[in-house]
Amino acid sequence: MLKIYVCEDIEVQRNKIKKTIENIVLMEDLDMEIGCVSNNPHTILEKVKETEDVGIYFLDIDLGADMTGLTLAQEIRKYDPRGFIIFVTTHSEMSYMTFIYKLEALDFILKDNPEELDRRVYECILKANQRFASVNNKVQANFSVKVNEKVITVDYDEILFFETSTNVHKIILHCKNRQMEFWGKIKDIEKKVDERFYRCHRSFLVNKDNIREIDFQNRVIYMVNGDECLISTRMMKGLK
Repeated sequence: MLKIYVCEDIEVQRNKIKKTIENIVLMEDLDMEIGCVSNNPHTILEKVKETEDVGIYFLDIDLGADMTGLTLAQEIRKYDPRGFIIFVTTHSEMSYMTFIYKLEALDFILKDNPEELDRRVYECILKANQRFASVNNKVQANFSVKVNEKVITVDYDEILFFETSTNVHKIILHCKNRQMEFWGKIKDIEKKVDERFYRCHRSFLVNKDNIREIDFQNRVIYMVNGDECLISTRMMKGLK
């Protein structure tokens, strides 16, 4: 999932950009959510430090604070080197500074034309989504699934286990922070994922990297977030 951040000191502009982003995400059915919208660069930075998700950042340059959008972007790069940074500003003369600061900005959008701003924000979000999916596919470190007409991509590191649902022909994907149900079969998923996943039970496919503890006596696997899945007697040896 991509998280979106907006740092803008003018409230009217801040609310407009936020509304534009929410409409785009809803209209395009994107696997994104608002991470933080604020006039305070320090608030944005603290939120970035708390998550490991890749972000999309819409930053004003003149924030009326002790930190500019450029210095905020520098700090963000320390915690999110893969993030997509977009500057939204009235200061066209500052565009060259993004190169001096070596920020690798995705775009530099001027606020002067509202219609142009909406179009460029739309293009940036789609471009960031495309690049994010492309990079993940190259390293093959993710699982993509279609849920309610939306294609969702989840990093393997975030996956705890797959479980056969009580709903026929459906699978429940358990992640560290969310769950989702989709059409599928455990045996088909087992063929797609890599060696970190182990078929510990006829109804469970577990990510070994996210196991915290195994109770072999009661045949229960405890995951890093406290979730539990089962292990069959027959599959104990292989897991050990």
